[in-house]
Amino acid sequence: MDGVLFDSMPMHAKAWVKALNDFGIPFTERDVYLNEGSRGWDTVQKAYHRLYGGECSSETVDKIYATKSRVFETLPPAQPMPGAYALLQELQRYNIHSTVVTGSGELTTINKIENTFPGIFDPKKIVTAYNVEKGKPYPDPYLKGLEMLDVAASDAIVIENAPLGIQSAVAAGIFSIAINTGPLPDNDLSEAGAELIYHSMDELQSDLPLIISR
Repeated sequence: MDGVLFDSMPMHAKAWVKALNDFGIPFTERDVYLNEGSRGWDTVQKAYHRLYGGECSSETVDKIYATKSRVFETLPPAQPMPGAYALLQELQRYNIHSTVVTGSGELTTINKIENTFPGIFDPKKIVTAYNVEKGKPYPDPYLKGLEMLDVAASDAIVIENAPLGIQSAVAAGIFSIAINTGPLPDNDLSEAGAELIYHSMDELQSDLPLIISR
């Protein structure tokens, strides 16, 4: 979702840095992009453990995540990623069904999916942070997506923009394509296991016939 369907990662980065820094936990925008795709709980725990070497209390995690959400809501609304809707419509023409597998729990953004991409997704088949106990890079989120769509991993394609998301998809046995819409180098995505790397939805859509015929 973030960084693939919506150009929302710059806002998430600002919100995470502000929230964690306010609680005395060092965190940079690069850290945000490297942890992109994680559930909010996991992001806080990883940052806390790096600083203190222990586990953050659930109460503190909730406070930090609530702060992050409040900051995020004050920032400009995320716009659709250029070319995303056209790509999704093209996939439909190939009779390929799509779902969203996100580590996000930002309900305001999730609720925008149906309005922004009408006729594409079944809202009952969207995987969020609340659907799995282990988030990306574990395979669980994408395995849940396969279950919801009732398809085998060998019949699926993942379009991701984050290293942890690519690792999750690869661990689930799914052919993974990276759309590098952020500041990380392509190498971070290829090392995570991306089979192909593009830098825009238009680039990917132009290659879609070739990819589907493979």
